[in-house]
Amino acid sequence: MWLRTRCDLTFDLEVETPFILMLRPRSGANQWVMREEYQVEPQVPVFEFTDSYGNLCQRLVAPPGHFSVRTVADMRVADEVDRAPGAPFIKVQYLPDGALCYLLPSRYCESDHFNEMATEISAGQRLGYDQVAAIESWLRTAYRYEPGSTCATLSAVEVNARPVAICRDLAHLGIALCRALSIPARMVVGYLYRLEPMDLHAWFEAYVGGRWYTFDATQAELHGGYVALGYGRDAADVAVFNQFGALPITTQQRVQVEHLGD
Repeated sequence: MWLRTRCDLTFDLEVETPFILMLRPRSGANQWVMREEYQVEPQVPVFEFTDSYGNLCQRLVAPPGHFSVRTVADMRVADEVDRAPGAPFIKVQYLPDGALCYLLPSRYCESDHFNEMATEISAGQRLGYDQVAAIESWLRTAYRYEPGSTCATLSAVEVNARPVAICRDLAHLGIALCRALSIPARMVVGYLYRLEPMDLHAWFEAYVGGRWYTFDATQAELHGGYVALGYGRDAADVAVFNQFGALPITTQQRVQVEHLGD
């Protein structure tokens, strides 16, 4: 399907403020970028680099006062999310080098705390994809998905102590449980067509059967329409913007995903 994504960010800054942004999707196996717009107001020099996870990032220094960033992208994305029941577990010694960092505990995914829990949740499942599917199903039933229920970034241990969760929380806990089973798992941030309420979204991917597969415990059934902006170990790696120095006030964050056709 063809989608048009829009993200508008507006800040009021008291002082000159350096930013690192992650607002440009890149083409890959599951998405193709046909057209993009990227506007900052007032205009300032913007420098782009690719981070260690392959994400397109933009550096700039915003002047004091009103500052806005507007992005638009026309994308071709998959109509359906690939599912692969029975896809096998890949032993650590056979994993590609790039997947190894997604096995280790990270700031918000303390996987070393979840070995027993992950084993219990996935008991009786075939090693690999079916274990992750059991984790996804358990998250969907064990927590009440409630967008806006928290603004704080919670770690997997903190999420596990609460009855409600947002998308980022469920991704953190899902990632930690997968890594506890020696299955590489990473966080993805981006857009989801028909998400309610519409906002930026987070989900996770697990590496089984020789490739990455999408899992999202916030959705009763997975459908197409996912657009990835960034990949990382957890939320610390995939913030759509990081500012340094004085804290800016975000006066507006507006996200839209429009269906352009099949």
